[in-house]
Amino acid sequence: MSYVTESVNETYETVVGLEVHVELATKTKLFCRCSTSFGDEPNANTCPICLAHPGTLPQLNEEAVAYAIKAALALGCEIAEDTKFDRKSYFYPDLPKAYQLSQYDQPLGQHGKIEIEVDGVRKTIRIERVHLEEDAGKLLHTPGGTLVDLNRGGVPLIEIVSAPDLRSGKEARAYLEKLKTILSYTGVSDVRMEEGSLRCDANVSVRPLGETRFGTKTEIKNMNTFSGVEKAIEYEAARQAEVLKQGGTIRQETRRFDEARRMTIAMRSKERAQDYRYFPDPDLVPFTVSKAWVEEIKQTIPELPDARRARYMAEYGLSAYDASVLTLERALADFYEAAVRSGGDPKAIANWLMVEVLGYLNKENKTLSDTPMRPEHLSELVKLIEEGVISGKIGKSVLPEMLASGEAPRTIIEKKGLIQIQDTRALEPIIAQVIENNPQSVADYRAGKDRALGFLVGQVMKETKGKANPQLVNELLLKALQS
Repeated sequence: MSYVTESVNETYETVVGLEVHVELATKTKLFCRCSTSFGDEPNANTCPICLAHPGTLPQLNEEAVAYAIKAALALGCEIAEDTKFDRKSYFYPDLPKAYQLSQYDQPLGQHGKIEIEVDGVRKTIRIERVHLEEDAGKLLHTPGGTLVDLNRGGVPLIEIVSAPDLRSGKEARAYLEKLKTILSYTGVSDVRMEEGSLRCDANVSVRPLGETRFGTKTEIKNMNTFSGVEKAIEYEAARQAEVLKQGGTIRQETRRFDEARRMTIAMRSKERAQDYRYFPDPDLVPFTVSKAWVEEIKQTIPELPDARRARYMAEYGLSAYDASVLTLERALADFYEAAVRSGGDPKAIANWLMVEVLGYLNKENKTLSDTPMRPEHLSELVKLIEEGVISGKIGKSVLPEMLASGEAPRTIIEKKGLIQIQDTRALEPIIAQVIENNPQSVADYRAGKDRALGFLVGQVMKETKGKANPQLVNELLLKALQS
């Protein structure tokens, strides 16, 4: 059944809070020395500790704690001086211990925030908590039964819990995209949603417009794309609004999102905190996070996207949109700055990166790191066009080879004989021949039809295989037509 999303906005307000799980980029697991490598043979990266053999004791990974603190600081959180791990009890086949080591009432970070922008409106989304926990394993459903892969079991996660400040699927998507960018900048995670290193659950409720009390919420799981999160929230809000309109009540339950059918489906009743029977883990002592360590970690946080975006606008004169695109990924922003430092107009380099380079990468389904092109080569290409050595059209034909081979643009254009013709004596006979071959266009131009000039310029460019300097061709053509 489909629901009309617009009807939600007429009488109900959507309220959304997100729980985002992010795998940290440590080489080993949270409580043992097993590898966190993705894509290995099932159960290859396991040991008695992460398989929960009797008598084994966990040992906390210090790097995971440092990464969690770094992420929390980047999200504006206050770092707890004293914290601990708790046992979150539940039985599931991919959880050998029948409990998960997590943090309950003393999370590592609290009271953070991030800024999002939707339809030109900026909004602050509060972050209630950032805490550490271990990941569960993974179930593989096959025609012959369900298999368990525990390679992921024990991988360090941070869970980032937002306040219920989001009011639409669109806002939730913007929040996730911003969150991913910030975490990517810090280097604490590769945040690859397709590999499960960034996963999201959404708590969704609706309430009559003007009401201050929250409605009954449902939790949506099984969302593996940003667009899926947006669609799932919009569907669920519309579904709840329709139930309430019909005089029904909302059940607190866990639902999954069916991407193919674009709808949420009930899975089970929603657990409450007391259902998990939290209690401090007796095998892991509470620990203190020193202010000196927090300060040391803070110094490793790079310039974050918002600050970089503002600097690009002030320093390079970029528009808000261009600066936002260039700072969306740290690798892209680093490449851009390196190219600008090599010389060339910052705005021209930005345009080539956003239009030509990103267009090529999207078409080839690649990322910037997949190509051998160096920043100074893009800067050189822009300068060659500015100096009139090649035309913009030739530049566009050279760029794919730069991206594929890593060769410098001057090497490519010299090898292929693409240097622009700027010799008046070489161009004049070509122009004379084009005028002679196209009397109708000449007559049209002299009759006041300016488009005819563009046609004649095109013919000269065709004869020179795009090598002629377009500005010089225009000048020489006008001179010849007026004589």
